[in-house]
Amino acid sequence: MEKIDIRSMNFSEISKALSGILEKNYRIRQVYEWILKGVSSFDEMTNLPKELREKLKHYCVFPSFHIKDKKISQDLTVKYLFELEDGECIESVLMKYKHGYSICISTQAGCKMGCCFCQTGKGGFSRNLTPGEMISQIQAIQRDMNIKISNVVLMGMGEPLDNYENVVKFLELLSSSDHLNIGMRHISLSTCGVVSKIYKLADKKFPITLSVSLHASNDYIRSKLMKVNSSWNIKELLDACKYFISRVGRRISFEYVMIKGLNDSPECAKELASTLKGMLCHVNLIPLNKSVVELEKSPKASIYKFKNILEGQGIATTIRRTLAEDIEGACGQLKGSHIPKEV
Repeated sequence: MEKIDIRSMNFSEISKALSGILEKNYRIRQVYEWILKGVSSFDEMTNLPKELREKLKHYCVFPSFHIKDKKISQDLTVKYLFELEDGECIESVLMKYKHGYSICISTQAGCKMGCCFCQTGKGGFSRNLTPGEMISQIQAIQRDMNIKISNVVLMGMGEPLDNYENVVKFLELLSSSDHLNIGMRHISLSTCGVVSKIYKLADKKFPITLSVSLHASNDYIRSKLMKVNSSWNIKELLDACKYFISRVGRRISFEYVMIKGLNDSPECAKELASTLKGMLCHVNLIPLNKSVVELEKSPKASIYKFKNILEGQGIATTIRRTLAEDIEGACGQLKGSHIPKEV
């Protein structure tokens, strides 16, 4: 018997799934209310009789989800390492801004994409996360910190569009007025450029912010940095982005990690400006994280010069503020610190 994953369902789906298990409708509403509170087991559903909790354990899956490690940065960013029922570990990051709290969540345990500047990909891929496991990251941090999260970024471990169906379900649950009720305009999804899924996501017309990891001004450089470029080159990627803009009506955010001597020259900036000219977009320049030992961070002067060239060509550009370097804030670092090193 395949158990029911009720944490990945909305109220209507849970009602249908539990109609033959819980005879009284108000019991189903009680279960749903506990799910929204982010409890980690059926035993915490204290207003249900014990025999009903045992019955739910028999028919439903409710995997454990607990904090394995937690680090707080000097800038008050909080990095979480969660351990899942099967022993897999995933990371989430809580960031405080003037407008409220933002959370960066993981969508997979590990990643297949193998981008050379990303720590997560070096550990390989284990499995996709369920919608419930994505929701649980938000709920666990809200409970631990006694806060309400207002913005969600799918930019943690994994490639969201490689887990497309589960991510779409997560977005629907997250934004539902009968669930966590975080509006789509407060959600950002980051992709390395899975073009086929960008088209599918565009047709959903979710008014989210799409952040695309570009990181290069031409295919020669991008292919050195990102394996995905061998499947879809920059032109194919930008065509998909233009389609997304036409369907959703929101600008694309292009992520561009600044690497000394590779993609940070004035010529690259001019080439990038020419490539993006006329698009409804924004470029986010990212100083390389110090954990990537084989690559070197661009000097500040080079980053600002790059920014000035783009802006001079009418491309809206910002430099991302560096957060949480003192607590292994980059994706994959905290998990990596818990993996025993070979002798």
